[in-house]
Amino acid sequence: MAKRSGSRNLTAIAAILSIGAALSFGIGSALAADEVTEDQILKALTPTKKPLTRGLSVGGSAAPAANPAQSKFVSSVRGRTTRSLSASEREEIAAIVKDKPKIDLEITFDYNSADISSKSIASVQALGRALSNAELKGSTFVVAGHTDAAGGEEYNQNLSERRADAIKKYLIDKYGINGSDLVTVGYGKSKLKDPNQPLAEVNRRVQVVNMETKVTAEK
Repeated sequence: MAKRSGSRNLTAIAAILSIGAALSFGIGSALAADEVTEDQILKALTPTKKPLTRGLSVGGSAAPAANPAQSKFVSSVRGRTTRSLSASEREEIAAIVKDKPKIDLEITFDYNSADISSKSIASVQALGRALSNAELKGSTFVVAGHTDAAGGEEYNQNLSERRADAIKKYLIDKYGINGSDLVTVGYGKSKLKDPNQPLAEVNRRVQVVNMETKVTAEK
């Protein structure tokens, strides 16, 4: 009887260990799936190149001609401080970036803070490496800060601007990115990623958009 009881105990322990191992593996896979890489960012932010057509030289660009008015506007906001942008300028940026290469990295922040959360540092580092790549270096990028719906409009607008500025500062300090290539803008709680859960962490994020591709190739 004792032998049979001991056998059942060993079997139960083995089953528990097997379940624990399976859960650990599952959690590890989920975390790996959530991690963003430099290559993923690079691919998302690189404009799709159209094939060369007859009449284009080998060194010519197959990209469509830039919209002059749009290019003029982009030039006007380059180098501007985040807080200097008017509400109409912020909305114009939002309209322009709709059709641009973009990635929502879901760079999160500590609650009620512009401090980048520890779990998002790896994503910001991957972003820094991607923007330093020759394929993207020299382009103009929008770094848009967002908050959740807690708090008033003015407070959240200020907080979203601080969050965008925090990413810009990190990229400049750690990766030497040209500050003029980063157009920082805050949208407060006006553009929630998950409107059904207005207080969810995913709403406290930064979106990065390739606003305008460099005209001159790196040499």
